Amino acid sequence: MELAQRYEKHGRTIAWDRRGQGPVVVFCHGTPFSSRVWSAYADALSNDFTVYLRDMPGYGESSKRVDDPVDFDAQGKVFAELLAYWELDRPRVIAHDYGGAVSLRATLVEEAVYHSLTLVDTVAIPPAGSPFFQFVQDHPTTLDELPAYIHDAVLRAYIQNASHHDLRPDQLDDLVAPWLGPEGQPAFYRQIAQFDERYLREIEANLHRLTIPVTVLWGAEDRWIPPATGRKLAGLIPSATYTEIPGSGHLMQYDAPAPLTARLLESLRVR
Repeated sequence: MELAQRYEKHGRTIAWDRRGQGPVVVFCHGTPFSSRVWSAYADALSNDFTVYLRDMPGYGESSKRVDDPVDFDAQGKVFAELLAYWELDRPRVIAHDYGGAVSLRATLVEEAVYHSLTLVDTVAIPPAGSPFFQFVQDHPTTLDELPAYIHDAVLRAYIQNASHHDLRPDQLDDLVAPWLGPEGQPAFYRQIAQFDERYLREIEANLHRLTIPVTVLWGAEDRWIPPATGRKLAGLIPSATYTEIPGSGHLMQYDAPAPLTARLLESLRVR
């Protein structure tokens, strides 16, 4: 489902949407994904919650301008700015992958205030980044010039590897689509090239300051970020609980929808 709303500032466009009514829940996606990974969950929760979805700058339906920064710091600032624009009071935040670091920076650095935070297989502390990430960072512009069909094949293999179970063809098509074409292909490699672990080290050093309820959920079969990282992350947050989901890889939204839904509802009911 396409995002219906647009937030414009300094020539940058952020695609977003709002559904339902009740206590506010904000979903944060990761890389190389978009709000599409959370769309079905937003629909399911919209009977009881006001749900916000958005594509980060450089992702999904949001603008992908060459000169716009898409690193952790820039994303954290934009997220905090959006929360203020939406005039939200202590939303419940659910974040996946890269969205974990973004939501953590927004509260720890930009002082956004949450009711609670749920982190699902998140990039949040070092070390992070796969061998593929390192290759792209070592060759930041070379891959922009790949023939489109080779880029498409690389992208599909990369995203498929995030799932413990094979994604259905329609699911894979949906996740790949924003990264194709003359705008999408360079944007895909650009967001990897701007990955910088120093921002994760800053997060790690400040996790002890979190006092809100934090739920950490991890796929027991996550090949991108091992469960040991999830356990370490939870151990650094005084208020955190940690749960591993059997049979799930990095894309828990597709690998284990029923257990994930149950755990999300538990975390959203925390007072």
